[in-house]
Amino acid sequence: MPLVIGLTGSIAAGKSTVAQILVSHGAAHTDADKLVHRLYDPGTPGFDRVVKEFGEDVVGEDGYVDRKALGAKVFGKPKEMAKLTKAMGSIPDAIEGEIKKWRSELGENDVAVMEAVNLMEPGYARWCDAVWIIGIDDDRSKTRMMDTRGLSSEEADQRLKSQRPLEKRSSGCDWVYINDKSMDELADAVGVELKRVSALHAAGKLPESVFGPWYEEWKIEAEEAAKKAGIRPQDYRGT
Repeated sequence: MPLVIGLTGSIAAGKSTVAQILVSHGAAHTDADKLVHRLYDPGTPGFDRVVKEFGEDVVGEDGYVDRKALGAKVFGKPKEMAKLTKAMGSIPDAIEGEIKKWRSELGENDVAVMEAVNLMEPGYARWCDAVWIIGIDDDRSKTRMMDTRGLSSEEADQRLKSQRPLEKRSSGCDWVYINDKSMDELADAVGVELKRVSALHAAGKLPESVFGPWYEEWKIEAEEAAKKAGIRPQDYRGT
């Protein structure tokens, strides 16, 4: 079977850049966020549920859900995020289905990358062979969000507040890279790690991902947080 890498990271840390570097090495790639967005494209049941839950003002002039407008209503608000998760439909089915497709169609020496902001907490990383996380400090992240995404200082702070700190996620990842160096250094580091894990995978010696034990601990934490917030645990985890 192919080597499936789960790729996540802090907001604006450069995980999409890492994904494209992997693609340049021949990897198949899916952006899970785009996969999820299709669950609430116009004409889908997910679209109707999202609009009913959050109002017509989340629909942009093009007829699609305006993710910036929707994000302002859910980021940093666990109850609202849980409502969105429920309204969209089965995110796990969409992501697992893509990975199963890779497993059945790609060659044993191929590499595939599932890129996702929320790869770990909902448990999607359990379908991957290795989990990578890209980090960056909050100040750089905020600057990038304001410069490249047109967010205000307040909007950027809201997104930073909504994410779990890197130090609480890194122990569940098989490779951690802090993207505070040059693009060339990033590309070199990705290439070296890809070569290392590919060789182990080809030899049948790739260690089991450290994600499993981390996820078991996280589920306990999530259930406690869900109870305090009055949210069903399965909605809170997105599973």
